[in-house]
Amino acid sequence: MSTPDPAAGPVPASERPDPAAPFGPLVGVEWLAERIGGPGVVLFDASVGAHRGAPARIPGARPFDLDGALSDHAAAAPHTMPAAAEFADAMRGLGLDDTDTVVVYDGAGIYSSARAWWMLRAMGFDRAAVLDGGLPAWTAAGLPVEDAPAAYEGPRGSFTARPRPGLLVDAAAVSAALADPAAAVLDARTRERFEGTAPEPRPGLRGGHMPGAVNLPFGRLQGPQGLMLPPDGLRAAFEAVAAGKERLRFSCGSGVTACVLALGATLAGYRDTAVYDGSWSEWGLPSPDRPVTSGP
Repeated sequence: MSTPDPAAGPVPASERPDPAAPFGPLVGVEWLAERIGGPGVVLFDASVGAHRGAPARIPGARPFDLDGALSDHAAAAPHTMPAAAEFADAMRGLGLDDTDTVVVYDGAGIYSSARAWWMLRAMGFDRAAVLDGGLPAWTAAGLPVEDAPAAYEGPRGSFTARPRPGLLVDAAAVSAALADPAAAVLDARTRERFEGTAPEPRPGLRGGHMPGAVNLPFGRLQGPQGLMLPPDGLRAAFEAVAAGKERLRFSCGSGVTACVLALGATLAGYRDTAVYDGSWSEWGLPSPDRPVTSGP
C-alpha cells in the first residue's frame, strides 16, 4: 500500500479505485488511504470531548461537530438529533453533496464516529462508512496526519435530508420494546453504570437501568487494537445477551455509543434496529413513567 503525500496533492482520479465502488458501513485504513483526496470522497472527524478540535487530523478532514452544531442544544438531552432542516443546512455548510462518499472517524477509535454514521443514515444518506479503528488505527499504520483541527472553508454542498422514521426512537418506543417479547433493549454503558454501582457522569440522573434491558458495553464489540470484531464475533456477542431476538433497540448515556452497537448489529446482519436518541440522559431523569432498577 502506498502512503499518500498530502504535499503532492491528490492522486489523479484515473489512478484511483472507483470511489463509487460498493462498500459497507465499515472501511479499513487501507481503503481510505487509496481514496483520500479523490473526487467525491468526503472525510469527517466526529470526535467529541477531549478529542474534539484536537490539532491532529487525517488530511482534509472536516468537522462533524456532535458537541456543537450537529446536536439540538434546545433539547433536554445532550447529543439530540437536530431537525432535518438544521441537519441539512449543517451538511451543506460542510460541502456535502448527495453524490459524495463519506468516511467518518474519531480520535478515540470507534466511539462517536458511529453516531455520525447513524445520523446520516437516519437522514437518508447511505454512502457513509465508519473508519475501522479511527485515528489511532490510521496513525498506527504510519499514515500522515496534519497538525491542525478538522476544518472546512469550501463551497456549500447540495445535501438533501430524506428522514427515515424509526432509526432514532423516543422513550415511548423503548417502553414498547421492553414489553415486546420479540424485542431486546441493549444498553451500551459500562456494567457498573448499568447495575447502578457507579455514579452517572451527568448530574440529576438516577443510577441503574431500564427493567428488562440487557447490558452490552460497546467495547465488547471491539478487539484489542480497537477494531470491530468480525461479523461472526459480533453476532455471537449480540446473541449472548439478546437470546436470539432480531428486533434490537440500543441505548447508552446520550445516544452516542448506542450507535456503536447499531454499527455492530448492522455488520452482524441485523436489520430491525433503532437507537434511543435521548438514552439514559432522558430515561434516567426522575419520572414515574420511566422506571429504573439496579443490579445485574
